[in-house]
Amino acid sequence: MTVVQLPEELVALREAIRTFIQREIAPKEAQYAQEITETGTFASLQEEKRALRKRSAAEGYYSLFMPEEAGGGGVGYLGLVLCVEECMRHGLLLAMPGGVLPSVEGPTPILLDGTPTQQERYLQPTMRAEREACFALSEPDAGSDATRIRTRAERADGGWVINGRKHFITHGAEADYVILFAVTDPGKGARGGISCFLVDTDAPGFEVGRRQRTMYDEHQAELVFTDCRVGEDALLGKEGYGFYSAMRWINGGRVSIAAMAVGVAQHLYERMLEYAKVREAFGRRIGANQYVQGMVVDTLAELTQARLLVYDLAARLDAGADGRQEAAMAKYVATEMVGRVADRAIQVFGGNGYMTEMGVERWARFVRAMRLYEGTSEILKTNIARTLGLDEPTRAPAAAAGPAPTP
Repeated sequence: MTVVQLPEELVALREAIRTFIQREIAPKEAQYAQEITETGTFASLQEEKRALRKRSAAEGYYSLFMPEEAGGGGVGYLGLVLCVEECMRHGLLLAMPGGVLPSVEGPTPILLDGTPTQQERYLQPTMRAEREACFALSEPDAGSDATRIRTRAERADGGWVINGRKHFITHGAEADYVILFAVTDPGKGARGGISCFLVDTDAPGFEVGRRQRTMYDEHQAELVFTDCRVGEDALLGKEGYGFYSAMRWINGGRVSIAAMAVGVAQHLYERMLEYAKVREAFGRRIGANQYVQGMVVDTLAELTQARLLVYDLAARLDAGADGRQEAAMAKYVATEMVGRVADRAIQVFGGNGYMTEMGVERWARFVRAMRLYEGTSEILKTNIARTLGLDEPTRAPAAAAGPAPTP
């Protein structure tokens, strides 16, 4: 692994985002300090984030990672890592995904597959934070193995009729439109049988089902399609190739999550270091105790290692790596690391760390999901193993089993 030399323009961009956070976000969130102390969040969080997205879009931050030809900033993977990490390290609710920088509600490269009319209707207003999306792939029987989806889209009357149910859909109850994946040719499965559609949430036959509560403060939703009718122009990209479109952009999602993990770990490291220096027990500061020192030092060591790895892997992606190993490795290492850091932070804070008023336990709940979405840690390890040639079928010696079958 090489040590990445950060380009001056990316360092300047990171500083600009830091200034934006300090100017626009920190004072706003301070107004809700008491409510956050008591509950760990505040009631108008989503409304404030929605307003923040528009300010960020006006500054050009919200569309940083979209291509320049589409009106975005054209920032690559390493720039994405620096910007996302910067947002997360402040420990502010409004600086989290969907605030300064987009999450599932914001502009995504998959919309680049749209026709000029679709891009004008969906992509451009989304980049301006005037419209909001959700990404609907997961289903009750299709999680890690997303190729098992059952939601069906069939041609009818010059358009499509969609039937099915999606679940665990982030921002599903708030979105203006759905980036939906449905089976259009059951015989082909993911190899040409899954298509992508843009479905407005006012389409007949669409409804938001039950809200699905999680251990964190933001919740997902079920989306129900019952003879939901959309026009022929709802098809995004080539029929049958929606799953390929989704997977083509998965590297960016995984690298972004890795950067989030690094940023949260930096925040928690600074919090536990500060606390260890001021908290006293048994007549001395707890930072003088070797057990506490070990947790702080282990955190610094793991954080430093993960950051160097994520920076290096992002730089490799920018240099043209296909990303199968790089993006998976970045997410796997960083999200496993931040889980350990969050647990240590609570331990250093002791009983106080378990209370909402210290703002530590919230992060332990938040980072737990990172090892699940965009590929579980176990799936990522399997993917990495494949890049190492470890998924080749075992073949018996020719003398014992006869000629090997033709692939």
